[in-house]
Amino acid sequence: MGRSIQEILAQAKPRERTVTVCLRGDLAGEVERLTDEISKVSEEWEPADLTDEHPGRALSEQLHEARKQAKAAEEPFTFRYIGDKAYSDLLAAHPSENENELFDSVTFGRALVSASCIAPVMTEDEVTELFEVINEGEIKKLFDAAWDVHNAADVIPFSLAASALLAGLTGGK
Repeated sequence: MGRSIQEILAQAKPRERTVTVCLRGDLAGEVERLTDEISKVSEEWEPADLTDEHPGRALSEQLHEARKQAKAAEEPFTFRYIGDKAYSDLLAAHPSENENELFDSVTFGRALVSASCIAPVMTEDEVTELFEVINEGEIKKLFDAAWDVHNAADVIPFSLAASALLAGLTGGK
């Protein structure tokens, strides 16, 4: 016979997920600009003689530094499932005017991020303030993490990269 519900509940923990967000959009833009510039000079550059240094070398050094700075400007955000009742109440508090949609796409996202982000803790006003300075891609990353801790069913996702690394460590056994 299986375990009792009390034993199961004693081991149960809410789902969590951490994502990193680059808070310096200027640095992310610089990385993109340098990447594009390297591609362009790689296609167009022709040396006048064999001693000419490829301009991509200096750009690559700049790109390396910009990536380091952008990486240093990333901040982790950790989300935790808030529970069935709290989640249901949150959905009910943000109904959509469109009967074909489950929730208001503007207010619910901010409320969900605020309610489920445990580090750093944020009010809805602080989430709104954050959303004014990070881009839509980073906003989506935060919302998707908050959504996933409440709705994703894949408890143990498959990672091809991790499997390949493990196979290399164990000699493919």
